Amino acid sequence: MEEFGDVSAVFEPRKDNDELSQVERLLNEFEAHESKEEQAIENYRKLLAAVQNPVTRFLMQMILSDEEKHRAVTHSMVSTLKGSLMWSKPTGTLEGGVDEANINRQLLAMTDEFIELEKSGIKDYKVLLKQSADYYHGLFTILLNSMMRDSEKHVELLEFIQQRVKAYE
Repeated sequence: MEEFGDVSAVFEPRKDNDELSQVERLLNEFEAHESKEEQAIENYRKLLAAVQNPVTRFLMQMILSDEEKHRAVTHSMVSTLKGSLMWSKPTGTLEGGVDEANINRQLLAMTDEFIELEKSGIKDYKVLLKQSADYYHGLFTILLNSMMRDSEKHVELLEFIQQRVKAYE
């Protein structure tokens, strides 16, 4: 019989008194990472407070914003794993119910539009990248490449939303 790792780990959280289950080990790793993220955010904030150069300050603020998002994502994954282990739904968990059919129709319609918008944006960024490659010592190149990666990530997230909504139709 085929064993599903994450399901069996939830139903059998401990193999014996000294050994942690796969889910518990994963939870510990996520919690350790979350702690590192919190420390990084604190360090970025301290450094940012001293930075005077507008370009450096702008870039550091972008990084800090991303780190804060990463920490929020990690926290949600920690909450979800804890909820699975404790058979509960703590605040911030990623588990939830099914949206209403009306909302699902709106989501499907809007995700198609958003995906096309993001893909169009990527094409625009590529054109802008070629046109501005030599501007400001490569700063525009870094910013445009970063925005393209964000748009590619947005497409991936929107396609995931579509798949989930279609699965519940």
